[in-house]
Amino acid sequence: MKDNQRTKQFIGEDTRRRDLITPEREHDAYKARKKPHGPLHCTQCGAVYEHGRWEWAKASPAAAEKEICPACHRINDNYPAGEIHIGGDFALEHRDELMELVRHCETRENKEHPFSRIMAVREEGGEIVVTTTDIHLPHIIGNALERAYKRQAEFHYDQPGYFLRVNWRRGAEKD
Repeated sequence: MKDNQRTKQFIGEDTRRRDLITPEREHDAYKARKKPHGPLHCTQCGAVYEHGRWEWAKASPAAAEKEICPACHRINDNYPAGEIHIGGDFALEHRDELMELVRHCETRENKEHPFSRIMAVREEGGEIVVTTTDIHLPHIIGNALERAYKRQAEFHYDQPGYFLRVNWRRGAEKD
């Protein structure tokens, strides 16, 4: 050991190499830490975990254990992973049309990905707020709003909290 390392140890400084400590890439409290050994069946939504992924199944495997999937767990805890804020005069005037687009995105995405679900839709402070069970659905909805109405969405990803907030706003003017 070199003298400067001994000195640092003696005075209580941390001598571990920081370049060898790998930080956690994403922290999702609802993601399983390890893969289950056998098939699982969600008792609330009917999704099945089999062959390494959750999917919608016509029937539950015979040996499947009963468990609540991460999406249902988030819904029960009211702890969304994503949020879309749709604001402006245009949004309130065309609420039904915008919600049809949002629901269409959810339906299309949810066919292949059981965790892509809308948790709640509410009006808050003059805007529509949609909460979701994953971070991918808000991104898809934000992109769909951009394409359909030619307005940029703002994407704010909080990596440590595993949360995506999308803001899309359009006034009453026509562009």
